[in-house]
Amino acid sequence: MAAPPPATRDVVPLRQAARTWFAISLQTFGGPAGQIAVMQRTLVEEKRWIGQQRFLFALSYCTLLPGPEAQQLATYVGWLLNGVRGALVAGILFILPGVVALLVLSGVYVAFGDTTVVEALFLGLAPAVIAIVLQAVLRVGRKGLGHPALVAMAVLSFVALTFFGVPFPVVVLAAAALGWGIGRRLPGLTRPPGTVAADGPEPLISDDALHTERPSGRHAATTLVLGLVVWSAPVVLAAALFGRSSIFVDQGLFFSGAAVVTFGGAYAVLAYVAQQAVEVYGWLAPGEMVRGLALAETTPGPLIMVVQFVAFVGAYRAPGELDPWVAAVVAALLTTWVTFVPCFLFILLGAPYVERLRGNRDLAAALAGITAAVVGVIASLAVFFALHTLFDQTGRVTAGPLDLEYPHLDSVQWAAVAITALGCALVFWRRWSVLRTLGACALAGIVLGLAGAA
Repeated sequence: MAAPPPATRDVVPLRQAARTWFAISLQTFGGPAGQIAVMQRTLVEEKRWIGQQRFLFALSYCTLLPGPEAQQLATYVGWLLNGVRGALVAGILFILPGVVALLVLSGVYVAFGDTTVVEALFLGLAPAVIAIVLQAVLRVGRKGLGHPALVAMAVLSFVALTFFGVPFPVVVLAAAALGWGIGRRLPGLTRPPGTVAADGPEPLISDDALHTERPSGRHAATTLVLGLVVWSAPVVLAAALFGRSSIFVDQGLFFSGAAVVTFGGAYAVLAYVAQQAVEVYGWLAPGEMVRGLALAETTPGPLIMVVQFVAFVGAYRAPGELDPWVAAVVAALLTTWVTFVPCFLFILLGAPYVERLRGNRDLAAALAGITAAVVGVIASLAVFFALHTLFDQTGRVTAGPLDLEYPHLDSVQWAAVAITALGCALVFWRRWSVLRTLGACALAGIVLGLAGAA
């Protein structure tokens, strides 16, 4: 068994880890499926910092938590590599480019009322992500589904989510229960596929290594109290400065609540956020949530970042005593804060305990079931993302402020199809890196977008 990473020193130098996390953050397009794909390729296959089964174990745990699982996965792996400092660096850098990009794009939208130029700029990125996600489904599936029963569970999860609309939490809980039940009868369920060991040198954090930070009640209490103070401080400060009835307090409280009920990823909660933002608070006009979602999908980082757009537009239109631009920026940053601070709290609070349970056979079987469900989830998200990328979304009748139904299949976006084919060729045939593929497809999108505009 490999020696565990010491708690007193970093597994890799923090500066080196920070550079890698920043590079990953620039590639996190396409929602959780694309983000997991990038981390799988960089951390497991290229850097060999963490073993495949260890990566999937962390992913399964993060899938159970409310909030963006990909950002929490980055935070968890950052903690494994560099402790609390690593968790903070990984989690912050994971969302930083998206925060900056969406802040700029929200300003462009408010100032000009049109995002045509921006959409043309990012025309090539979304199709490229389809190729990257397909690669992730194949790689994670091949390495994470080491038993026919897990393959069957992945297929069932995909079908349940894609064709029957079964809620994500139900799929995950059912997969955990099935994994636990099957694992008691088939001890080999959690045995990793034999191909994993031959894929490269031993990772720095192997599948068998145990993190040496022991859980303690005192540490947990300190983390919880400090986390709650840090989480609530901006909202308390906004109430003291602008009054309880200010838009900043309303947004801070609303999005704090949304942050802890986002089981199933961003899509599971966006319809509720849209309904409240449009009909209850009046922060957005009907239909604007879809535009914000389009902007969030074309920027790196978790899709739940769209709440930053909601806060920006709402505060710009109701700034109170502040300048509209100042109010918009303050609201966007406050909303981002209350949305993502709980993610750090969940990981730093729970990771030491989860690490100690990795040897439990029943838990391992349940998490193996969740891993299988995650493969189905990634595949389902890939289908959803592909349909909304390759087919025209205009002219559709919506039943509410946000329409997340599948599009009509009679309006193919041929430019997107062509760029998707280019991305698949570069990833699967030429075996280009993610960044290089994204760059080539972005350039192709700009060329096609400008040609179409002309």
